[in-house]
Amino acid sequence: METPWADLSHAYGPADDIPGLLRAMESEDADVREQAWHDLFSALCHQGTVYDAAAPAVPHLARLARHGPGHRRELLWLIGGIADGSAQPAVRGAARRAVAEVLPDLLPFAHDTDAEIRDAMVLLIAHLGQPYALPLLPLLRARLDAESDPEVREHVVTALGLLAAGDGGWRHGLLADPAPRVRLAAAEDLLRTAELPLPGDLVDICARAYTADPHDRHAGYWPHPYRPFTDRLVQDDPEASLRALAQGVPLAHEITERWRDQEADTLPWVLAELDGQAWELYRLARFTCALPAEAHERVRERVLPYLDSADRAVRSAALTVLARAGTAEAVPEVVRLVEEAPGPDDTVRAVTAVADAFGAQALPVARAVAGRLDAASPRLVGMLARYPEVAVETVPGLAALIQAYADGYGGGASGVDGALAPAAGAVGMLGTAGPAVGAVDMPRTAASAIAVLRALGPAAGAVGAEALRATASGGAASPVSMPAALAYHRVTGDPELALGLLRREVAGPASGWVAYAGELGPAAVPLLPRLESLLAGGRTAGGRGRAALAVWRVTGRTEDTVEPLAGWLVGHAGWSAPGLPAALRALTAIGLLPRFAVDPLREVADSRRRVASDVFVEGGPHPDYLLRSAVRALLDSATVLD
Repeated sequence: METPWADLSHAYGPADDIPGLLRAMESEDADVREQAWHDLFSALCHQGTVYDAAAPAVPHLARLARHGPGHRRELLWLIGGIADGSAQPAVRGAARRAVAEVLPDLLPFAHDTDAEIRDAMVLLIAHLGQPYALPLLPLLRARLDAESDPEVREHVVTALGLLAAGDGGWRHGLLADPAPRVRLAAAEDLLRTAELPLPGDLVDICARAYTADPHDRHAGYWPHPYRPFTDRLVQDDPEASLRALAQGVPLAHEITERWRDQEADTLPWVLAELDGQAWELYRLARFTCALPAEAHERVRERVLPYLDSADRAVRSAALTVLARAGTAEAVPEVVRLVEEAPGPDDTVRAVTAVADAFGAQALPVARAVAGRLDAASPRLVGMLARYPEVAVETVPGLAALIQAYADGYGGGASGVDGALAPAAGAVGMLGTAGPAVGAVDMPRTAASAIAVLRALGPAAGAVGAEALRATASGGAASPVSMPAALAYHRVTGDPELALGLLRREVAGPASGWVAYAGELGPAAVPLLPRLESLLAGGRTAGGRGRAALAVWRVTGRTEDTVEPLAGWLVGHAGWSAPGLPAALRALTAIGLLPRFAVDPLREVADSRRRVASDVFVEGGPHPDYLLRSAVRALLDSATVLD
């Protein structure tokens, strides 16, 4: 019966192209087959998900594996991927049954003369899993006895461990196998189900076997419940991880990313693994922030040679590390970096590091930034808020940046590029010692300049106030109108521009105005009835929490805001957002905490595991440590309410 391919689907839509791809797999041209295989895998088993076209394709794939002109190993991989693919139960069940039906015809490949084919067949059997693969356990055991290739034997051991019931006692006899990979596979499988704390002898066998033959241990290669020994160590047992690290398993950064307060113990290995790439140096800079001061000299000695690199990005990263290690020579070097390259983000990271480490002593860096406003990145412009004595001298330049964007945005040109093009040229009034700020950066540059003027407050003077007024008067359509209106209020004390924009937003469907109203503070009293209705009628913890934050900022009330703020805080989704939660900062300022929040926050404060992650490593303190310090400060200072 003809398969109705057009009625079936794969990852990219109707499956009517599958017959053509299957025919291409019969080509004598290896390049044609290679492309067809990639297309089939991507369509039928896309990122581990299978579709209803997968099951009907399996018999054709099996036929090609048996009789086709090539790519046999790859076809077996695809069939195994279909066997273990995720999908709705009906689709997944049909795919697994289809693979089980063709499996008997494929079993001769388990004894193929090509080790890669034998290996692919072992993997296919493991992916098919229970109950279909259980009758094949005798075949796998026989393959283990007969197999001569160490990598295939390793994979047979892993497959048996995933499929065979019982206590796994047969693996113990393999812990002394001559092949390190086989020893590792046996110990790894025993470690997978071992009780905590993990047995030291198994950890040692894994570590010694791995260091004798280092190779990748990929969880994605095997089906659930496989776990690489490195994953089990790092995820579950920090002491066992350190034990393996001491024997040469490269786990230093994995340990410190999962567990708190391990930096000093792992420092020797971190420094030994350093290869001088910029991303490694930023990781070391973050690492250095958590080291005791007495360890900084070792970091400095290791990193100083990278200042001679011909690669500016590497020099910037090295300066970031050295600043975090308290190296005073970093300040003049960062001044030169700003003068040379004020645009890239790696300059911002180095400037941030010296500002954090040296405070007022980094004033020459701030002056260098002020001298390069013509080409500085938006983030670098924003750094001036930390140095008001420099920022106040730079108000005309900041105002020009804001006005340049406002003129371009309001110029009536259509499209983003057209609207912003005049703004890039307008920056020329500042005097360009280098390339002008690109048009695509102008909104962010204007927003940074607005933030600096807002931080200055009345010190921004008439020049700053006029630039903010002109930008805020451009209307709510501009993405910087509201920030400019809020900054104008801070500089002049006049809230009317901000209130006018807020009244328009309150009437619309968006809720972003709530945060802006809170930032306006007591001047937002005219909006209080709407904020209070959101506080009383909010349907989510986040909605009530945001409304409570705004009400507290506007009125200073705590009797009806502390509870929703605490509920919002303890329900924080994974603590993964950048920066500290707004509710945490508010509750610390209020000094009150409901009792229901104490235990969840105590878990955050006392956890050995990290609670917050650091997705974008830029060389600053790990956000998890910032979170822990802030939560501890709240718990130590707040009065608990019953």
